[in-house]
Amino acid sequence: MPYEPPTHTVERSLRATTGAKVIAGVDEVGRGAWAGPVTVCAAVTGLRRPPEGLTDSKLLTIKRRTELAETLRKWVTSYALGHASPEEIDELGMTAALRLAAQRALDALPVRPDAVILDGKHDYLGAPWRVRTVIKGDQSCVAVAAASVIAKVQRDKMMAELAVEHAHFGFAANAGYPSPVHKAALAEWGPTPYHRLSWAYLDALPQWRHLKKVRNCADGSVPEIEGQLGFDF
Repeated sequence: MPYEPPTHTVERSLRATTGAKVIAGVDEVGRGAWAGPVTVCAAVTGLRRPPEGLTDSKLLTIKRRTELAETLRKWVTSYALGHASPEEIDELGMTAALRLAAQRALDALPVRPDAVILDGKHDYLGAPWRVRTVIKGDQSCVAVAAASVIAKVQRDKMMAELAVEHAHFGFAANAGYPSPVHKAALAEWGPTPYHRLSWAYLDALPQWRHLKKVRNCADGSVPEIEGQLGFDF
């Protein structure tokens, strides 16, 4: 089934209603993984016609996504990547870690954006940025779609590099997300230094549960543990 190509509709709306000239599309990858960083890409595209086949990275084959990312890196006006490490995710929680990674990406752009289009319905970025959230923005907005592809390919590459050091976990194939291979390796070997130790998967591993980290909120309460509980996937 063919997908509708992304457009510049949201960018044009922001330009008309806010006077913004430099608009960055922002998307993340790695939010639901058990291992590895959460990665955010900020991409500025202007209003030029995008490369053929641009859409949400999850809708593309690995081969096409990799080829398209190479094209996009040269096509975009500018882009930058930001990461939050597993340690930062454990310490801060996912929402704050996303904000940190996005801030790092936006700060690394050569020109500060006047506005940001953020994929999804939740504005995890906040002030002082002028943010427009768009559900499925990675499918409908050119700049967000470009960010999604670049972020996905970059993080997958990072996880494949970790697979050399931790071959049992299948990071090159699962990118740190739940999979049968990942499950089996965790049960036998325990988490690597690249695993998120506040995630709920550790509840299903009695022999490694002592490694679990619990993050306390500022008011002294314990937040809900993030990540999939157990191994029912």
